[in-house]
Amino acid sequence: MPKNNLNLTESASAGREKLLIVEDDPAIQRMIGDYFRHVGYDIVTAGDGEAGVRLAQSERPAAMILDLMLPKLDGLSVCRQVRERNSALPIIMLTAKDDVVDKVLGLEMGADDYLTKPFSLRELEARLKTVLRRTRTRPGDSDDSDQIPILRGDLRIDPGRREVTVNGRAIELTPKEFELLSLFAAHPGRVYSRKYLLENIWDYTYSGYDRTIDSHINRLRSKIEENPDEPKMVLTVWGVGYKFNDEY
Repeated sequence: MPKNNLNLTESASAGREKLLIVEDDPAIQRMIGDYFRHVGYDIVTAGDGEAGVRLAQSERPAAMILDLMLPKLDGLSVCRQVRERNSALPIIMLTAKDDVVDKVLGLEMGADDYLTKPFSLRELEARLKTVLRRTRTRPGDSDDSDQIPILRGDLRIDPGRREVTVNGRAIELTPKEFELLSLFAAHPGRVYSRKYLLENIWDYTYSGYDRTIDSHINRLRSKIEENPDEPKMVLTVWGVGYKFNDEY
């Protein structure tokens, strides 16, 4: 295990994005670090959950690769604490368990993606590129004309800046919450099934993830709705999915 359970990059190179790896297995930590350093990232590592939370705040990485089973603070707790302080940081969770319950919990805590050990480093790189790309664009973006702000009543979404305000008040959303809201608000009245959202926002097809959608919608409503129990913007279409109120 690395000394003091953390290892900062000596200096960040100009133009290189910083990647935080929180993994207590030194061999896996080294393998991931060496690979992503080779493909152009500056690497910051932590060997326990507490160090991971601190570095996520102090180092301001572009993304975090987070192991589920960690000393001092488990990955789910790390994810929750990081999300409370930095809602926009892309997080990919790793685990040795192939358990749907663990995957769902990780996604509900705010992880953007989930990969089960053993995994291919190329697959991990592809997943990382996807979550990074999605933090900068919204579903359906194809050219600069799509980057104009979306205005729906008191709600304003600026895709280019990835900023959301309600009645002038800034709203901090996670990457997935931002993607969901942008998709809904861009197409008011259109109903999106949970299956569609899983396949297009999360890239998952297994029905066991349905409650992940509901959890994200509930959190999104708690941030943007005046009364989350009686939402006026993001509406439930019972037995089907969700839509943005086309009368709002």
